[in-house]
Amino acid sequence: MAFRSLAFGLGRRMMSTSSVRSADMAFTFAAPNAVHYDAANVRQVDVPSFSGAFGILPAHVPSLAVLKPGVVTVYEEDGTAKKFFVSSGSVTINDDSSVQILAEEAHKVEDLDNGAARQVLADAQAALNAANDEVSKAEAQIAIEVAEALVAATN
Repeated sequence: MAFRSLAFGLGRRMMSTSSVRSADMAFTFAAPNAVHYDAANVRQVDVPSFSGAFGILPAHVPSLAVLKPGVVTVYEEDGTAKKFFVSSGSVTINDDSSVQILAEEAHKVEDLDNGAARQVLADAQAALNAANDEVSKAEAQIAIEVAEALVAATN
């Protein structure tokens, strides 16, 4: 561990100023239903991922992650926080500090209905109980995971 930290520190000091990453964060957040952001007025983004929830700030280390069902929170420069429910997708953080979130589904949390979310969960649980093969069971379990996150987002 100490060696890795030392090597990282030395590597950072040896970088030329032309390779140091910018503090600006170009940010794109899109889903089939809409492009939610395509701007640089974002100061931080919190995302749920299968490797654990994490925050993205300008000059974040380049990364690739898979979104899990949950809430993405976008903090704009003026301090406004906007929350979106995502069912799944991917997050890419590039070396130039640009960030892309591509979601299978993304909806503003304020537009979601708790009663409808609970019905989606009940339907998914019924589908699991009725499943008669492994594929149907797996599909129902995925639907339950998404529905549980949807209900949590609406509480």
